[in-house]
Amino acid sequence: MIFNSLPFFIFFTIFFFLYWFVFNKNLKLQNYLLLIGSYIFYSWWDWRLLPLLIGYTSINYLLGYYIDKATRHQTKRFLVFLGTFTGIGLLFYFKYANFFITSLASAFAKFNINLNIHTMNIILPLGISFYTFRTLSYIIDIKNKKIKPTSDWVVFFSFVAFFPCLLSGPIDKAKTFIPQLERNRVFKYDEVADALRQILWGLFKKIVIADTLAEITDDIFSNYQHFSGSGLLIGAFYYSIQMYTDFSGYSDMAIGFGRLLGFDVTRNFNYPFFAQNVAEFWRRWHMSLTTWLTDYVFTPLSIAFRNYGKLGLILAIIINLTLIGIWHGANWTFALFGLLHGCYFIPLILRGTMNKKKKNDAGKSIPTFIEFLNMLKTFTLVTFALIIFRSDSVSTAFGFIKGIFSKSLLMPPGVGNPFCIPLIIAFLIIEWIQRDKQHVLQIQNIKHTVIRWGIYFSLLITIILVNPPDGPNNKAFIYIKF
Repeated sequence: MIFNSLPFFIFFTIFFFLYWFVFNKNLKLQNYLLLIGSYIFYSWWDWRLLPLLIGYTSINYLLGYYIDKATRHQTKRFLVFLGTFTGIGLLFYFKYANFFITSLASAFAKFNINLNIHTMNIILPLGISFYTFRTLSYIIDIKNKKIKPTSDWVVFFSFVAFFPCLLSGPIDKAKTFIPQLERNRVFKYDEVADALRQILWGLFKKIVIADTLAEITDDIFSNYQHFSGSGLLIGAFYYSIQMYTDFSGYSDMAIGFGRLLGFDVTRNFNYPFFAQNVAEFWRRWHMSLTTWLTDYVFTPLSIAFRNYGKLGLILAIIINLTLIGIWHGANWTFALFGLLHGCYFIPLILRGTMNKKKKNDAGKSIPTFIEFLNMLKTFTLVTFALIIFRSDSVSTAFGFIKGIFSKSLLMPPGVGNPFCIPLIIAFLIIEWIQRDKQHVLQIQNIKHTVIRWGIYFSLLITIILVNPPDGPNNKAFIYIKF
């Protein structure tokens, strides 16, 4: 049951009616409904994974309580260690155990040593990377006295399993989300209307842009040996746009569905392709994960390494970005992707410009030539790293990159669907025009109602024509597998 499917539309319609028109007068019952609905949504994927989610949530609920009650600092530290070890341990087992086994066996095989070990049949629980980080922030913030534990188990369980954000984020922190569960939500027509616009835009990005590009990029990355250098370059460019529209499309929809239920969900994207350096890119891309790791990994590391000056800062950045890469899954490509982004920061740190924010003037109709060159340079660096991210192996990534810089780079690309280029250009122009808005469809400044509704219906009709609900080419979101 994915956002861009008919079953979810039916599920959410029923849920929305019950939430606002049956249980709206009782906060406790509304939260019970939210929890039950979240578990139904999760069980739709695989009911066998639900006990893991419930059990892990229960452990962290108890840990939060006892961390707050503990009077000795060592006891608090031990309980936080226990919670961190449990969360990271689950991630390691489900996401990295088989990778560790195969890597170890391959390393010994190079010395003609056969370990005779086999991989395990492990099912990766959906959303584990996201709900683990939610619970870790909860117990760490309690230990640091930034929040108090909630005494309402329904509130905490609903926070962990909140279905709009359960599978692929955004990663809300307890200190911002739990208070919203503890107070009455009010139905606001203007907020609901804008949430629907945000969902519509997210759906358009996913189905019309991302899924259209996916048909091309899947073929190019699977058969890169048969494409010219120019075709591979186009494929890499397409994948960057696909990744962005797919993931930001999901985030727009998750935030929109959260807003329909009266919640302010953490923003995840802020027009990242208009960033003028890589540091700014990461302040705009997957913002909830970047903020999480900045608070709980980078900041402690930078403090620990502060005596080493710029070298310590470089080391903290590289570790942080490498962890971001590894967070995505068990493949050397993800680690290399993160490491490469960490290396991108080195010139910025040495020049002292890492934290220099370059904001585009909202009144500008076009960027300056220097701004455009900086955006293009940043986009090129990001695209290069995403080739590694998308590839099945490091050797495949290097083969793909080598193919780009071959003599065939000057040949015609031979990549079909000429509709994609004007679609992408139009999309980026629209985003540039609306870059000061939370989402592109905040077009209340258009006074003519007919024009506004014409835009909405045009987008909706395009979505249906490209791929109707549960159509044969309906694709899951990329980040669900992470």
